[in-house]
Amino acid sequence: MMIGYVAYLIVALVVIMFLSAAIRILREYQRGVVFTLGRFTGVKGPGLIILVPFVQQMVKVDLRVVVQDVPPQDVISRDNVSVKVNAVLYFRIVDAERAIIQVEDFMAATNQLAQTTLRSVLGKHELDEMLAERDKLNSDIQEILDQRTDAWGIKVSNVEIKHVDLNESMIRAIAKQAEAERLRRAKVINADGEQQAAAKLVEAGKMLAAEPQAMQLRYFEALHDIAGERSSTVVFPLPMDLLTIFNKKPDGAK
Repeated sequence: MMIGYVAYLIVALVVIMFLSAAIRILREYQRGVVFTLGRFTGVKGPGLIILVPFVQQMVKVDLRVVVQDVPPQDVISRDNVSVKVNAVLYFRIVDAERAIIQVEDFMAATNQLAQTTLRSVLGKHELDEMLAERDKLNSDIQEILDQRTDAWGIKVSNVEIKHVDLNESMIRAIAKQAEAERLRRAKVINADGEQQAAAKLVEAGKMLAAEPQAMQLRYFEALHDIAGERSSTVVFPLPMDLLTIFNKKPDGAK
């Protein structure tokens, strides 16, 4: 009897071990790449998966979006400025078979490819473009990575440049450039104001010349303004036409 119980116990243990090795449960976001005697036989999941122990093996693949930080890269821009740039990469697996079979470690391969692509793309642009056209650069890097990782069954959904670090000398140079740009704009605005004021003065002069009475009223207004300031100095406007009398030469004079 004792031997029979031991035999039953051994059989039960074997069955339990068999079932534990044969039964797999995959979640909704997981897929299983199944190999039978080393050969690929299909992708299964999600749900309950039954494997033949010691004959079939399964590799789990996560289909969720992976967020990967790209380490800071030393980049020399097209205008020979050295900067450090880091980014964040968003991608997911769309083909579990290719992600496992076509590349040894798709995580490391994608990260290394992102680093080289980041240096290559940013090196073709000037520093001002890196700072001002970040959305365009993100789109260019994402497009290149998506094309190159398509053979691995990976879809790169987004790339975001996080930081563009400059040295202190370059920061001071950019500050001087911004200050010079503000001064230039101020001078241009001042010149535009002078030009508009001159145009208005010419227009006003033409109107006053057409109506001499308006010029006389303007004289009175100026006297009123001077008197209102309580100044001891009184200025009497003299029409310029009166000065022409003194400039006239007598008849017969040379």
